[in-house]
Order: sequence, then structure tokens, then C-alpha cells
Amino acid sequence: MNATRSPPPLLNTLTPSRRTGFNRTFAAVYTCAIVALFYRHTQTLLGSKTLVSFYVTVALFVSDLILAFMWVNGQAFRMRPVYRKEFPENIKKVVKTSDLPGLDVFICTADPYKEPPMSVVNTALSVMAYDYPTDKISVYVSDDGGSAFTLFAFMEAARFAAHWLPYCRENDIDQRSPDEYFAVNYSRSSETEKIKKMYESMRMKVEHVVGIGKVGDEYITSDEDRRAFSKWNSDGFSRQNHPAVIQIILDKNRDKDITGHCLPNLVYVSRQKKTTSPHHFKAGALNVLVRVSAAMTNAPVILTLDCDTYSNDPRTPLRVLCYVLDPEMQKNLAYVQFPQEFHGLNKNDIYACEHKRLYKVQQVGLDGLSGPNYLGTSCFFRRRALFGGPLTMVSPETKDLSPDYVVNQPITAPSVLELAHHVAGCNYESHTKWGSKIGFRYGSLSEDYHTGYHMKCEGWRSLFCYPEKPAFLGDVPCNFLDVLGQNKRWAIGLLEVAFSRYNTITYGVKALGMLMGLAYSYFAFWPIYAIPIITYSFLPQLALLNEVSIFPKVSEPWFLLYIFLFLGSYGQDLFEFVIHGGTMHRWWSDQRMWMMRGLSSYMFGITEFFLKSIGIPTQGFNVTSKVIDDEQNKRYEQGLFEFGVPSSLFVALAMAAMINLSSLILGLIKFLNGSNREGLVMQLVLTGSIVMNCLPIYQAMVLRSDKGKMPIKTTVSAAILASAVYAVASPFSK
Repeated sequence: MNATRSPPPLLNTLTPSRRTGFNRTFAAVYTCAIVALFYRHTQTLLGSKTLVSFYVTVALFVSDLILAFMWVNGQAFRMRPVYRKEFPENIKKVVKTSDLPGLDVFICTADPYKEPPMSVVNTALSVMAYDYPTDKISVYVSDDGGSAFTLFAFMEAARFAAHWLPYCRENDIDQRSPDEYFAVNYSRSSETEKIKKMYESMRMKVEHVVGIGKVGDEYITSDEDRRAFSKWNSDGFSRQNHPAVIQIILDKNRDKDITGHCLPNLVYVSRQKKTTSPHHFKAGALNVLVRVSAAMTNAPVILTLDCDTYSNDPRTPLRVLCYVLDPEMQKNLAYVQFPQEFHGLNKNDIYACEHKRLYKVQQVGLDGLSGPNYLGTSCFFRRRALFGGPLTMVSPETKDLSPDYVVNQPITAPSVLELAHHVAGCNYESHTKWGSKIGFRYGSLSEDYHTGYHMKCEGWRSLFCYPEKPAFLGDVPCNFLDVLGQNKRWAIGLLEVAFSRYNTITYGVKALGMLMGLAYSYFAFWPIYAIPIITYSFLPQLALLNEVSIFPKVSEPWFLLYIFLFLGSYGQDLFEFVIHGGTMHRWWSDQRMWMMRGLSSYMFGITEFFLKSIGIPTQGFNVTSKVIDDEQNKRYEQGLFEFGVPSSLFVALAMAAMINLSSLILGLIKFLNGSNREGLVMQLVLTGSIVMNCLPIYQAMVLRSDKGKMPIKTTVSAAILASAVYAVASPFSK
């Protein structure tokens, strides 16, 4: 008798969401309501008796058309959401430890003053200490700021790693970012206190060097270190003009920890820069890492991380292998994306930095189609996916950079270092397909969105790995201006894709299919939310000030349609937000920030994009600061918005706050006096909700005396502009 063959170990499962049927039914009903809304708009437009009423109806029509367009795009996320589960404990039953694929980790930083080196060090240490063979891990740190401080920090981190990695391994530590580990209630012992003392000593050294602005001679302890830092003493070396710097800090073939185990490779990379050469921002830095790592280790799996995104689960690579090693998925799997999750959020997440919809809800929906988009961090790529579609092979110009090439020499070999320096040169990409057909894509400030979109168009798919325990945790900005600036940069980058030859509506739908094309269109046209937000933040309020009704009366049947459209959209959004772990307070913060971003980041992003399109130079890329000021952090924890710096981004917010408050007060007076009560109800409700959203602005303008209050200059400018808008609008309403 033949023995029954046992089934292979289960690596992963997929479960469709139970909400799919409801989502599709609701979408059909809501579509009918939208059609009815535009029927009413058409009736009102045809019945306009004055030029003013015609213009008002057109403005509302266009705004509602944009909202309907975005709603239709957004339904793609709700048509086929799925949830996955991995079984990393079964990996050892599938493959031997010696046969596990190599892992190259890319960590990007750009400014030691905005992105503290110790934050980058903690990120690196957390992945160096993975529950994964250390001889299979190579960490590449891209320093686009070309800073000696960052190199010094990693030289110190290498010494600490020799103690930290065996400590984590022998004590089965779950939190392997030292800063986070020592910040909570860790198990105290003589060994732990010794490790903590070493870490604090390292931290003080690094912060002292950054503070004084130079690496002192007392910290340079060997000739090798002296040669490394001598590059910064050469004439003409600056952040924007310097040769390629590649420093091997740890070599697995040479460096051991205190227990005799090999340490992972650790390589510092600062690509060559010239003021006359294009830099392509983060995408350019990542492509240099792709090439340098190909010359040195060429691991088949690549993990990309932001400098402040540390690993929160040491078993994460094993989770990824549950998909990478699955025979059914190997053919066209490009990457496994983890959600961006954050530590340090205040109770109500006042700046809505969690982006729960973008980083979780919508990615779950995309996973049921051809997979989530690349989110810029916390993503494991198959190296092969960066070299063309799954059915084609784009030549990387040299066989040494091919994803199939096996590196047989140590990373310190002269030929390897020579090639690594060559491919890190700023002119290497000239007349090649890097950035267009190979690697991370150029042409957009949102290089993550752009890269993921092109990979999907080439035929790749991706997966969303959403474990209960967050795999990665990152920092959040505690400064309101940094938040708005970051969103403005995203807005510009998304529009650069939306209005390119690879437009998501035409090219995207054809390459990806209807649902994925709509989903990517939702992201690409995200900034145009500014138009309806601006319209509904000013037009009904100005009409209310002049007792002009622009919405249906309470007694009219159309009033019920507006109520259904409002409650249906917001109710479904709230439900999805809460079932993915959100709270009512955070949902309210998210809605408030949606309005604020529309009046500032999106509006300025659209303006800057079109100025850039016609050849007028703009501000360009700015690094979001990761430095936490103690006073700012205290105000953030208290839930106070930070308006302390004069900025044009705050002026429109203050204008909207002033006009809405004035409209609400005068509108209530007229309402209580019996003036057109039925016709003004909807405008009063809308204005009242915006006033509630603007409470932090009123507080910053009038009630606060701390450094985060709104500058008088901003308040006065907003008041003058708000008065001018009212003065211009009043004559047309009569």
C-alpha cells in the first residue's frame, strides 16, 4: 500500500470581506441618488433667472461633479476587499535556514538636523537584529545629505551592534529598536543595565557631535576611521557637490559579535552629487542603492524603509517569505507592502497623520484586485520586479547588476568597490533606462505612488500584509506646518502623474482594468478635492450673509436627497474607519484635516503644480522634520495646533474660519427673526459644522498666548482678505 502523501505546510490564507455584498448594493443605491442630484442641478441651471444664480449653480454643479467623480473612483476599494493571514512558523518546514534568500535593507536619510542620526541608527539596529540569519542580511544606509555625522553615528552603532544583537537573540527580546526597548518597562538585570549604559553612551556621543557640528579628533580612534572622514576635509566637498562615498562599516566575513556570530553587512552610501546634475530626490537615492547593493550582495529580496520607521516585529521577514516562497504567487509578485503605522500619536491624532484610509482601509480593498500601492516604506520587493515586467527582461546595462547575477566576491574586494563607486556616480544613469523602465521611477515627487503604479501597469501584482502586531512603526510630525507641507508635496507629485502621458484614466484603465484604473485615479486626482472644499467653505456662507438660499427648503422632497447623500457617505466612511481600529474622535480629526488640507495643501499644491508646468520655478522638495521640540511636543500631546510660524498656508484657513463664524452668527440672528427659515437651514448646518472644525483656529487667533498661537500678521492678512471677499461678493447677491 502506498502511504498517503501529507499536504504541504500552509503558509498563508485569504479571506474575502463580508462587507463586499453590502458595499456593492449601497454603491448602486447611492449612484441613483447622485443621478437625482445632477437632475436637480440641471433643472436649477435651466431655471436660473439671473447671472448670479447661474454662476452659483455652475459652481455647485462643478463641485458636486468632482465629489461624484472621486466617489466613483473610491468605490473600487470597496468592490473586493480581502484579508490575509500568514503562518511564519511553517517556513522552516518548507526551506532550510541555509537556503533562505538574502535580504538587502535600504534606509534613506537626507538631513542630520531634520532627521536625527540616532533615529536612523535605531531603525538600522532593529532590522539588523531580525530573527533571520545575520549572514543573509545587508543594511545599506543612503545619506543624501552627505553628512559625516551620519557616518559617525553608524560607526558607533556597529560597535554597539556587537552587544545588542546577541542580547536580543539570547533573551528573545521582542522590541529590537534600542530606544523603544529602553523607553518601556524592560526586564532589569545587570546585563540589561550594562547594555543600556552602552546605548546611552553611544547616544550622547552622536548627539554631541551633531550639536558641536564636527567629528572631533577624540572620536577618531583608528587610521581607517581617519581615512573615512578625510573625504569631508577635501576642498569643494558640500552637500550638493561631492564624490560618491561608500564606506563598509561591517563585513559579515570579517566582523563578529561578542558571541562569535557574524554581524550583518552594514554599508554607508552617499551618492555622487554635482550642482548641475539631476538628483531625482528619494527615487534617485533608492536607485543608487539598488545598483550598489547589486554590485556587493545582490540579494533577491529588498526592504525599503524611511529613516524613522523601525521594525516592531523581529519575525517580519518570515511573514514575507510566506508569500515569496508560495509557488502560486512567485510568478508575478513584485512586493509585499505593510501598512504605515505610527507611535507617538496623541490621543485624538489631531493632524490625522495616521491616514487610516490611505494606509489600511484602501490597501485592503486594493489587495482584492491586483494589490496595494507602494507606500514608500515598510515594503519588501523582489529585486527582479525592479528590472521590467514579469514577462520581459530589461537589460541593466551590465551583467554585474542583473538581478540573477551571483556575487562571488566579498564586499571589500577592490573590483566590487570599484563597480559600486562607478554605479553611484551622478552621470551613470545618462542615456540609460534607470528611472523610466528600471528601478524606482522618476517624474513625480510622489515616487512611491509613481513606482507602484508603473509596476502594476507592467503586469506585476502585490500583496498587503496586515498582521495584528504592527510590523513597523514610524514617527509623526508634531508641527502643523510640516504636516501641511508634506501633504502639499504629495499633492504636486500626484498631479504630476495625473497629467502625464501615463494618465490613470486613459493609460491606467487600459493597462490595469476598470477597477484598478479607478483606484489609481482616486489617488492621482486626490488634490482636486480642493475645488469642492473651497466652494463649500465660502459660497454657501457668503450667500447666508446676504440671506440667499442655495439649497432646498426643509419642506421640499429634495431636502431628503441631500440628507441621504450626506449621511450615507459619512456614515459608511465612519463605519470603515472604526472597524479598522479607529475611534470617533480620530475620525472627527480626520474629517477636520480633510477640510484643512483642501484649503491649504491641496490648493497650494495645485497652484504650484501648474506654475511648474508653465516653467515658473517653485520651491521643490523639502524634508519633513523628525526633530521633536519639547515645547511643541507638549502642546501636541495637549491637542493644541501649532500655528507659531507665519505661513501663507494658514491664511486661507483663517479666512474660512472668519467668514464661517460671521455667517453663522448673522445667519442665526436672521433665522431667529423668522427670515426665510426653511431656506437657510442647510446653510446654517453646513456653516456650523465648519465652525466646529475651525475651533483650533479661533483658539490660536484669540485665546492662546503660547508660542504656538497664530501670528498677528497672519490673522490681520486673513481678516483683510476675508473682508475683501465679502465686499466683492455682496453686490452680486442683490
